[in-house]
Amino acid sequence: MAGTPGPDAAAGGAPPEHGRAGGRGLVLAALGVVFGDIGTSPLYALHTVFSIDNGAVRPTPADVYGVISLMFWSITIIVSLKYVSVVMRADNGGEGGVMALAALAQRLYSRRATRPGLLLVLGIVGVSLFYGDSVITPAISVLSAVEGLEVAAPSLGNVVVPVAAVILTCLFAAQRFGTGKVGKLFGPITVLWFAALAAAGLHGMLKHPGVVRALSPSYAVLFAAAHPYISFVAMGAVVLVITGAEALYADMGHFGRAPIRRAWFFLVFPALTLNYLGQAALILEEPGAAENPFFLLLPSWSRLPMVVLATAATVIASQAVISGAFSLSRQAMQLGLLPPLTVRQTSEREGGQVYLPGVNAALFAGVLVIMLGFRSSERLATAYGVSVTGALIVDTLLLLVVARVLWQWQPWKLALAAVAFGGVEAVFLAANLSKVAHGGWLPLIIAALVFTVMTTWRSGRAIVTGNRKQKEGSLREFIDEIRERGVPRVPGTAVFPHPGKDTTPLALRANVEHNHVLHETVVIVSASTLNVPHVSPAEAFSVDDLGYGDDGIQYLSVSFGFSDRVSIPQALHSAHAAGLLDEGPVDLAHASYFLSRGAIRRTPAPGIARWRKALFVALAHNAADPAAYFDLPADRTVTMGSAVDI
Repeated sequence: MAGTPGPDAAAGGAPPEHGRAGGRGLVLAALGVVFGDIGTSPLYALHTVFSIDNGAVRPTPADVYGVISLMFWSITIIVSLKYVSVVMRADNGGEGGVMALAALAQRLYSRRATRPGLLLVLGIVGVSLFYGDSVITPAISVLSAVEGLEVAAPSLGNVVVPVAAVILTCLFAAQRFGTGKVGKLFGPITVLWFAALAAAGLHGMLKHPGVVRALSPSYAVLFAAAHPYISFVAMGAVVLVITGAEALYADMGHFGRAPIRRAWFFLVFPALTLNYLGQAALILEEPGAAENPFFLLLPSWSRLPMVVLATAATVIASQAVISGAFSLSRQAMQLGLLPPLTVRQTSEREGGQVYLPGVNAALFAGVLVIMLGFRSSERLATAYGVSVTGALIVDTLLLLVVARVLWQWQPWKLALAAVAFGGVEAVFLAANLSKVAHGGWLPLIIAALVFTVMTTWRSGRAIVTGNRKQKEGSLREFIDEIRERGVPRVPGTAVFPHPGKDTTPLALRANVEHNHVLHETVVIVSASTLNVPHVSPAEAFSVDDLGYGDDGIQYLSVSFGFSDRVSIPQALHSAHAAGLLDEGPVDLAHASYFLSRGAIRRTPAPGIARWRKALFVALAHNAADPAAYFDLPADRTVTMGSAVDI
C-alpha cells in the first residue's frame, strides 16, 4: 500500500479560490496594507536629505534638482523595475519575501554543484536584516506624523510621544483580527492619503512648474559630478524613499501580484512623484521650508486635518512591515529556522493571511522601547537605512541566482541587472555605513540576534534529530520484536505523530516498555509541510502497512501546504473516509494521541558552543505546544518519551 494517494479530501482543506488578478477589493485591501511604508516616506525623506550631516545638502536649485532626480530614479529602478516588474515574478507558490526567494533558489539548485545550504544562509541574512528594519519603521513612521502637531499646534509638542505610543498599542492589538480585515479598514484611508499627496504636490508645483525637469536623470548625474561627496551623503537619506520595497514583496502572499502592481503604477507611484516635486518646488521658492517641507507645503487650515490623516497613514505603514514579519516568520518556521510558533489563519480564502501572537508581541515590545528611547523621527532617521539596504542587496543576489536557472537569463542580462540593481544598492549601503556609529548599530544588533537564533535552532535541531533517531531505533525491527514477544493488545485506537516511518516513536516504545500492552489499532502519522501553499487532495496522503497487513499497525503520511491548516485529526478522518486506512476497528472519534516529547539535556558533546546549546534549550522550551500545532484534542492527548541529549 505504500505510496497510495488519497482521492478525495485534502489534509488541509480545499485550497482557496484564486481570483486575484481582477478583484478591486484586493487592490483596495492591498493599498491598506502593502504600501503604507513606502507611501509615508514623503513625511520625512526630503526633510532628512536637507538636515543630514549638518545640512551638507543646501536648498539651492542645483542641489534640489539633483536630489529629486536621485529620488525619482531610485524609486523607478529599485521599486518599479526591480521589485514590481521583476522580483515579484519569482514567487514561491504565490508567497513572496526573502525567505520564499531563498527557498525557491534552494529548490532550483538542489541537484546542482552549488551548495543549496549557502543560499538558505543568505536568506537568513536577508530576513534578519528585515527584522532589524521592522522594529524601526513603525516608530519612525508614526512619530513623523504625530510630530506634525508641532507645526500645526506648537503647544502640543509635549504630547507627541505619548500619543504615538497609544496609536502603536492600538495597532498591534488589532492584529488578531487579521490582515484582510485590517486592509479593508485601511484601504479607503490609504486612497485618501495618496489623493492628498498628489493634490498637495500639484498645488506646490503650480508655484514652480519648471520643477518637473528634475525627473530627468541628467540632474542626478550633474549633481554627483559637481558635488561627489555631498551627493554621496545625500544618498544616505535618499534611501528613505524606497524603504518598504522589501515589505511590498514580503506581503505578496497576502494579496497576490496583480493587485499590488496595479495599485503601484496607477496610484502610488504617481502620487509619490507629484508630492516630492511639490515639496521641491516649495523649497525652491522658500529655502527655509526645508525644515519640514511636507507640512509647510499645505495651507495652514489643512495642516491639523493632515496630521490626523498622516497619522492614519503611518499606522498603515507599520501594518506593511508587521504583515511582512508574520509571513516571513511562518516561512522561516516551515523551513526549520525557527521553533514551532502559534500561527492563526485569519482568512478562509487567502492562505497567506496569518497572525502570529508571539511575533506580534516581540515586535510591539521592540518598537515601543525604540520609540521611547529615541523620542523623535529625526534621531531615528540616523538608525534607519543600514538594514534596509543590506536586505535589498540580499534580494538582488538571490534574484540573480534564481533568474539564471528559472528564466534562463543570459550572462549579459545578469550583468545588467547586477549593475542596475546591485550597483545602486551598493551605493546606498556605503552611504549609510556612516550611520552605524550614530544609531545604525541598532538594527544591525537586532539582525545579528535574529541570525543567531535562526542558525542556532537549525544547527541544534540537526543534532537533536540525530541523537533522537539513535534512541528511537528501527520501526521495522520494533514491529518484528513485538510480534515475536506477543505483546497483549487492548481495545482502542492509538495515534502516534512522528516525523517518518524509519524510526520508532519514543512514545510508542515507552508505552510498550512500561505498560506492556499495545492498542488494537495503531496509526503512526507523519505530517510534513511542503514548499508550496496548498497540497491537492490526490497528493495529500501516502499509506504503508509496514510489512504486515494483519497486525493493526499502519503508517500514514500527510502532506500540507504551508498555507494549509495543520490538523492531524482532520487528516485522519479524511484518509479514513477515502478508504485508505485498514477496514479494522478504527475508532477515530475516541482515539488517543501519544506525543513523543522528552526533555532536552545539555551535554559537553561537540557540535555547537555551550551558550548556543543553552539558547536552543530555551527556544525548545518556549516553542508552541505540538498538541495545539497538530490540532490534537486536549482531553485525549498523552505526552510520553525520554530525554534527548544535545
